[in-house]
Amino acid sequence: MTLNRRTFVQAAAALASLDATRAAFAAETVKIGYVSPQTGPLAPFGEADKWVIDQMKAAFKGGLAIGGRKYDVQILLKDSQSNPNRAGEVANDLILKDKVALMLTAGTPETANPVCDACELNETPCISSVVPWQPWFFGRKGDPAKGFNYTYHIFWGLEDVIANFTNGWNSVKTNKKVGGLFPNDGDGNAWGDPNLGFPKPLAGMGYTLTDPGRFQDGTQDFSAQIAAFKTAGVDIVTGVVIPPDAKTFLTQARQQGLRPKVITLGKALLFPGAIEALGDLGDGLTTEVWWSPSHPFTSSLTKQSARALADAYEAGAHKQWTQPIGFAHALFEVAADTLRRSKSPGSKDVRDALVATNLNTVVGPVKWGGQGPFKNVSKTPLVLGQWGKGKKYKMELVIVNDEAAKNIPTGGTLRLM
Repeated sequence: MTLNRRTFVQAAAALASLDATRAAFAAETVKIGYVSPQTGPLAPFGEADKWVIDQMKAAFKGGLAIGGRKYDVQILLKDSQSNPNRAGEVANDLILKDKVALMLTAGTPETANPVCDACELNETPCISSVVPWQPWFFGRKGDPAKGFNYTYHIFWGLEDVIANFTNGWNSVKTNKKVGGLFPNDGDGNAWGDPNLGFPKPLAGMGYTLTDPGRFQDGTQDFSAQIAAFKTAGVDIVTGVVIPPDAKTFLTQARQQGLRPKVITLGKALLFPGAIEALGDLGDGLTTEVWWSPSHPFTSSLTKQSARALADAYEAGAHKQWTQPIGFAHALFEVAADTLRRSKSPGSKDVRDALVATNLNTVVGPVKWGGQGPFKNVSKTPLVLGQWGKGKKYKMELVIVNDEAAKNIPTGGTLRLM
């Protein structure tokens, strides 16, 4: 009986030890959260995310060394559904339920801002992108004297998009009359802001801006804007609209006889799918280019050039390359580099490592404190592109002005519509 009892105690101790070992092994997983618009009108911003995450799963297959210990990496993707409230909800779930060590987010202020706000409130390190820094920083009521403690951003600013748009416009002959399409959303309110946005610098360069006022995303009737632009005699139409609104506006403008010489729109004209949906209306449209196969940068994680990354996407996803590929990839580059340099996966250790980032990525150098207007912003380069009939695809995006970033080569010059 004594032997049986001893055997039982030993077996129980062995089981307890095994359970403890299993628990310890299970705990050796670091979780990275990722929130982006997978559905809804902003879905083109998240179109490449699943492909990039599959690529990252392969890159992280051997785990990450953090503070001298090896951790498996788990990536948790959540859909913001193009809705700010939903973005905040899934961010809170990732923070409070899934206990992510680091959050990544991208795809306009409607996704990135509420995710960053949730992270700042819960002291969870966060890296965001694909939002001009003004609507990201000021849209979150950022104080330039203080900045934020846990949320850090990689992208360009309105000063860069204004410079690129006007560099292109200055290269062709127009009457310098511009019609503005600025919706009532985070981007539109920033781009149309009298001080932060387009109005002030355009006036300073001799352009006359006609701004008919804010409209709601998803509007079905642009007759008022088109009439205002025709009355003003605009040669240039600019603004920042979601892809469905661009199609509605461009279709109605053609029907109602508005024929500007240049159409340069942010956001809506970034994606091959959106341009394809426009048919012949897409030929000659211009937009900002934040990443392309021509960018002279290499991934710190996979050692792929921008060209190789775009080629891998086209071969794997069977789709034309799209700009968000580069920034989704770069977010994981910075995440991996940050975690590797962290003393532990704890929030303050990860945050401290994040602040000290100095990394060359596939979208360019990333460094906070000195490479942007505030400590939380690291700026990336921007050029101007134009859509035209292509060789491999029906419509292709060509860089037509690089005055703002001479290290990124052009493939042509701006032509009138």
